[in-house]
Parts: sequence; structure tokens; C-alpha cells
Amino acid sequence: MAFFEKPAVVSHRQFYFWLVAGVVAVGVLWPLDSRVDAALDVTRNPALHRLAWWCSKIGEGWVVAVVGIFFALVFLVLNLPRLAAHVFFVGTVSLLAGLAATILRVLFGRTRPTAHTAQGFYGVWQNGHWLIGKYEFSSFPSGHAATAVGLAAAAWLIHRGWGTVAAVYALAVMWSRIALQCHHLSDVLASTVLGVAMAVLLKPVLLTSMEFQFGNINRAWNRK
Repeated sequence: MAFFEKPAVVSHRQFYFWLVAGVVAVGVLWPLDSRVDAALDVTRNPALHRLAWWCSKIGEGWVVAVVGIFFALVFLVLNLPRLAAHVFFVGTVSLLAGLAATILRVLFGRTRPTAHTAQGFYGVWQNGHWLIGKYEFSSFPSGHAATAVGLAAAAWLIHRGWGTVAAVYALAVMWSRIALQCHHLSDVLASTVLGVAMAVLLKPVLLTSMEFQFGNINRAWNRK
């Protein structure tokens, strides 16, 4: 149990190994996109489609933001500023990972599995038309998956136990995005690489300052 109670420490070597291995995995598994997309398709199964819809919904950024702010405030009121800071950090990393994925998928312009055009990457401009903001051309990487994986990775870096629980949430979101035919397998795999990388890079930048700021807020509150 002690293993799960400790924060995870990632060295520079481990980070770069994960980054390279992740990119290689995306490339190696890319040819399986169509097979996996078809195998996980639940659009014709009402019960599973409903389950996938809910799993997808909890991976949206606004849900993470609302839940994160709520619990951060609760822990702050309970005089647990460090825990509040950790919750806020996890939520922030999650949202930033989702934002990064959203920017990238707009720039890449990859077709979604259900697109009514040839599958491929079209960028932001095609045949005299802007593709920015068009749903069919915003598949790679998945914003939902990056949001969920970013949350799970950030939680793991702070507390392995909660990170393990969050990983189940992330897997459910990743499954749902393929099952609903919103993304290809490679889209969610790329989001996994992105989400973990964002968490590792942002921890030394944000966590300590957030702990300090929430500590200040708590001390100021208790003076009243």
C-alpha cells in the first residue's frame, strides 16, 4: 500500500523514454485504426451507446473545471490548503492538456471516422475553404482523451493511489471516444502521450507555486 501512497518521481531519462516510446507506439499501431474503430463501434447498440455518451461527457473540460474548483474550495474551507492546491493543479493540467490537443487537432485537420470524405490530414485549408472549426476535420489528437489522461497523469504524480483511480476514468473516456466513432485509435493514443508529457512538464512549473498560493489564501482566511 505504501507504493500507492507515494508521489511518482519521473527522471529526465524516463520522461524522454516515455515520449519516444509513445510516439513509436502511435506509429506502430496506426495501421490498426480501422479495425479497432470497427471493433469498438457501439453506435448501433443503444445501451452501450448511452454508456459511452456518459463516459465521453465526463471527459469534457467544463466538467473537470467545475468539479476541480468545487473540491478545491471545499478543501480550502476545511483548512486543507495543500490538498486544495493539489486538486487545483490536477484540474489545471487536465484543462491545459485538453487545450493543447484542441489547438493541435485544429491545425492537423484530420478526418474523423464518420467523415464524408477520404480519410487523411487536411490542415486548416482545403479547396479554397477554411477547415478550422469544422467537426469532420478535427480528429487528431482527441481533446477529451488528452483532458482525461492529463488529469490521471497529474494525479499519479502527486499520489499513485488516486492516480490509479483516475486512470480508470481516463480509460473510460478514451474508450468512449472510439466507441462513439468520434476518434480513431491513434487519436486517443497520441492524446495519451500528450497528456502524460504535459503533466510531467507542468508539475515543476505549477505545483509548488499553487501550494504556496493556497497556503497564503488559507492563512489570510484564518486571520479573519
